[in-house]
Amino acid sequence: MKRLLEGFVLGVLATVLLAAAGIYAYFERGMAPVATSAPPMPFEKKLARMALHARLAREMPDKAPIALDEGNLVAGARVYLQHCAVCHGLPGGQQTAIAEGEFPKPPHLFRGKGVTDDTAGETYWKVANGIRLTGMPGFDKSLSTDQMWQVSLLLATADKLPASAAAALASGAEVARDVEAAKDVGKAAPAN
Repeated sequence: MKRLLEGFVLGVLATVLLAAAGIYAYFERGMAPVATSAPPMPFEKKLARMALHARLAREMPDKAPIALDEGNLVAGARVYLQHCAVCHGLPGGQQTAIAEGEFPKPPHLFRGKGVTDDTAGETYWKVANGIRLTGMPGFDKSLSTDQMWQVSLLLATADKLPASAAAALASGAEVARDVEAAKDVGKAAPAN
C-alpha cells in the first residue's frame, strides 16, 4: 500500500513538473500570442474576467461622494472627451485607429448598453485602477477623484443624459468628424 501511495505521489509530482515545463516552453519559445491581432491564449478571457470580477466585488466603492447632477455630468463629458474618447469612441462615431489596433478591443461606450448596466462604483474602480493586459490605463495619478467620479457617473447614466451633457459630447463628436474629413481630403489630394 505504501508503494502504491508513493508511486501515486511521484506520478502527480512528475505530471505537475511536466506541465510547468510545457507552459514555460510555450512562453519561452515565443509560441504564446503577443500581437494585438493574435487570438487569445487558452483560458485567457475566462481567467482575466474571473480575476477582475473577484477584485471588483472586494474593492469597488458603493456610493459616489459627489452629486449626480447636471454640472457633474457636463464636467464628466469634458473629462471623457479629453481622456476616454480616443479609445472608447463618441456618440454616433466610429472607433479610432488606436481603438481598432488594441487587443482586446475597448468597448464603444456609447453603443448599445455601453456600461450603463454597471454601477458608477464599478466604472470608477476601472477608471482609477485600469485593467491589466487590456490597454485600459489607471487614471488615479492623472485625474482627481472628482473627475474620475464625474466620468463614471456620466457613463453610468449615458442612456439618459441631460441635454447639456449630450451637447458637450456632441461637440467632441463634431470635432472628430471634422478631423476625419480633413484626413479624407488629404488622401484625395494629388501628390505634387
